[in-house]
Amino acid sequence: MTFNAYVVGKEDAPGIVVLQEWWGVDYEIKNHAANIAKMDSGYKTLIPDLYHGKLGLDAAEAQHLMDGLDWQGAVKDIAASVKWLKENGSKKVGVTGFCMGGALSIASAVLVPEVDSVVAFYGVPSTQLADPSSAKAPVQAHFGEHDNFVGFSDVTAAKSLEEKLKASGVPYEVHIYSGNGHAFMNSSHEAVDRKKKLGFAEHDQASVDLAWSRFRSWMKKYLWN
Repeated sequence: MTFNAYVVGKEDAPGIVVLQEWWGVDYEIKNHAANIAKMDSGYKTLIPDLYHGKLGLDAAEAQHLMDGLDWQGAVKDIAASVKWLKENGSKKVGVTGFCMGGALSIASAVLVPEVDSVVAFYGVPSTQLADPSSAKAPVQAHFGEHDNFVGFSDVTAAKSLEEKLKASGVPYEVHIYSGNGHAFMNSSHEAVDRKKKLGFAEHDQASVDLAWSRFRSWMKKYLWN
């Protein structure tokens, strides 16, 4: 199976698959992957291009692209990404993602047995795609208190995810950040402007830093040991 992907980071380090938001593989997801690659002793990060070259330049386009996504096909791309990293020097591989990618990263904890650890940001998969109560890898998840994507990444979705993860028996953490909205991790000037235009909550760097520190300790615990 062939797929388009961006790879950055250290050879023979643990791998982390980084999954895009609904926008596609844009500057922000590449920033996240580059930053993750430099954390702690270093990671090899891989972004699979789940839209195969397409980018959503506004919310309507991004919604259209996400609505047209073959979610099962995306899970296959994630499985191929994990397999490629394991065949190319990464003994353990985690998956992380944001928004649409957050939902897919939780789905990978259920559907991709080779995944060793998951950190998901503001996204929960539909039960048709994957039931988190059948998760097989440890899951840490992050949500904004004021996220208004009902049933996908709002507080109710976060609490429901927590109940299902509890039932799964895997190690899990679900964190809700007060005062924050959807996409609160996006920190570049362009992304902060984009959040303002979409009416999301004010940017809160302290919450971003706290979430990254939790991400680091989770991935270190399950990918380095």
